[in-house]
Amino acid sequence: MQWLIVVIAVAAGALNPLQNTNAELNRYGQQPVWTAAWVYLSGFAGVMLVQLFARQPLPAAQNVAAAPWWAWAGGFVSIATTMAGLTYAQKLGSGMFTGLTITAAVLGGILLDHMGWIGFRQHPATPSRLAGGALMVLGVWLVSRS
Repeated sequence: MQWLIVVIAVAAGALNPLQNTNAELNRYGQQPVWTAAWVYLSGFAGVMLVQLFARQPLPAAQNVAAAPWWAWAGGFVSIATTMAGLTYAQKLGSGMFTGLTITAAVLGGILLDHMGWIGFRQHPATPSRLAGGALMVLGVWLVSRS
């Protein structure tokens, strides 16, 4: 089952550069806030379409209310990444923008794992994990040079 999770994660990552579709929409609309609103509205419609097949019941109110305050911040956090993609992906190019965002995510993930923040199980920032992060930075630098 672990291999399936890895395949899904790789597939999700492979789709990441396709978020340029949002930047392309913004290029025509030239209003990033309204473009982002459309992105989230169409995303919501897509989730509801999935729900037609998944048929998941609403979660129990007491379970949702027990979530820590930071668990509710995901939508706000995603606004920053959406707005950055809308306004800078085409300026930097797909390789550079995707490389920067994924490298930043890996480095941030190493920190989150090391500290055990926001519900992650603690994984120390070992020399090999730090070297992996450094190689990501090197990779972005190499992409930027071509």
